[in-house]
Amino acid sequence: MSQFEFSNVTKRFGTVEALSRFSLSINEGELISILGPSGCGKTTALRVAAGFELCDEGSLAMNGNVISAVPPHKRNMGMVFQSYSLFPHLTVSENIAFGLSVRKMAKKKRDEEVSHMLDLVRLVDVEDRYPHQLSGGQQQRVALARALAIEPSVLLLDEPLSALDAKVRIEVRNEIRSLQSRTGTTTLFVTHDQEEALSISDRVCVMDKGVIQQVGTPRDVYENPCTNFVATFIGETNNVVINGKEVFVRPEHTRVVQDAEPSSYRGIVREATFTGPTQTVVVELSLDGTFVKAAGTNRTKESWLPGQEVGIVFDQVLKISGASA
Repeated sequence: MSQFEFSNVTKRFGTVEALSRFSLSINEGELISILGPSGCGKTTALRVAAGFELCDEGSLAMNGNVISAVPPHKRNMGMVFQSYSLFPHLTVSENIAFGLSVRKMAKKKRDEEVSHMLDLVRLVDVEDRYPHQLSGGQQQRVALARALAIEPSVLLLDEPLSALDAKVRIEVRNEIRSLQSRTGTTTLFVTHDQEEALSISDRVCVMDKGVIQQVGTPRDVYENPCTNFVATFIGETNNVVINGKEVFVRPEHTRVVQDAEPSSYRGIVREATFTGPTQTVVVELSLDGTFVKAAGTNRTKESWLPGQEVGIVFDQVLKISGASA
């Protein structure tokens, strides 16, 4: 069942269409990521959903009711920002309780809810600390707890991990997925990071220049891209010409061989990187000077060296379907 829906939403800033006939349905309990490069319109979509921006055309609906003109504070949405946006003069507990206080929840019930959220995000030991006394990961967990405490119909996450370092980013990413699964909160997650989107989402909405390019499961958009943009934006691709036709091949489907095979192309190794369980080889094709990357596990004993002549085999070519999932 669709809990939140964008229907042909267009949003303009001057002569620029930040969103162009944007249509997306989010099912109850689902986590959807909106993924795309900087300036593609993904944050505008989130701001329209929250009510911070109004549609120029189209409509928004929640549980079948049109909410396009409903003000932000009446949409029952939780929002987490990249910058945390915690109140510096309030403790962890007080920050989490803020939305409940605004809703005039009785103190006993409010304290119980705050206690539950502290336990949920594993911050019981720091409940009396102030934001400046917390790590970045802890601050983001406070922001998540505050947003979830009001039991929102939809949780909106705007690049919530981009301010964290790599290790903490993975930890908080996993925690968001876990929290979302445990609470069953319908969630819209905006990111420019494809690894985040693929690892955390039930479905991914890929955008470019205000237009949805494809909506599908992480596996769908990776293995069955609808457009050249999706093929090259999601993951890495080798852009090569085979039998006179330009095609895309993933590095993991590109194989380096010592002896020529009937389907192989000759080339020279330009880079070879050993990372323990995997190896990555960059080869310049003799045919046209195109550089291609091969990536795979170290299941063979071959050790490729720069300057070595090798063969390249493309085991699987991406098929561009031309239709959104």
